[in-house]
Amino acid sequence: MTAPSTFGLSSEARNLHWLLTNLVEEVPGIQSVAVVSSDGLLLLSSDQERNDAARAAQTVRRTGPRGSAADLATVVSGVGSLTIGAARLMEFGNVKHTMVAMDEGSLFVMSISDGSLLGVHGSADCDMSVVAYHMALFVGRAGHVLTPELRSELRKSLESESSESTGSA
Repeated sequence: MTAPSTFGLSSEARNLHWLLTNLVEEVPGIQSVAVVSSDGLLLLSSDQERNDAARAAQTVRRTGPRGSAADLATVVSGVGSLTIGAARLMEFGNVKHTMVAMDEGSLFVMSISDGSLLGVHGSADCDMSVVAYHMALFVGRAGHVLTPELRSELRKSLESESSESTGSA
C-alpha cells in the first residue's frame, strides 16, 4: 500500500520514503528525521507521513523540534555547515557525522555522499550507538540514489504538499 504522500512519485522516491519510515518505526527513541539538501532545503521528512495521518483526522499534531520538519531541517543545515567549516579550518578532512547530546534529547547529523545531510532528533533515552548504526545503514542505502533529478522530485513533492495543506486549511 502506498502512502498518500508517495502517490505519483518515482520508485526511487517511494523507496526513500519507505527507508525513512522504516528508520523512524524500527529505531527506539527516534522522534523525527529530515533529509536536507546541500543547499539547506528540506527533501524528505518523517513529518510527511505523520502530517498525512493528521490531515485525515483533521488535526495537526506537532512533533519534533518546535513541531516542524522545517525547524529540524534548519538546525541540521546549520550544524552541518558549522562542522564543515570547522573541519576545513582545522584541515581534518570531510565531516562524517556529528552528535549533540542535550539534557532532553539528542541531535544526530550524518553526511550523505552528494552533500545532503540526514538529521535525526532522538529522545534523551535513545541508544546513540543504535541510532548512529541505523543512520549509517540509511545513508548507505539512500546515498547512491539521491541524484539531482531525485532531489528535484522530492522538493517538488514537498512544495505541492505544502501548498495543498495551506490551501485546505
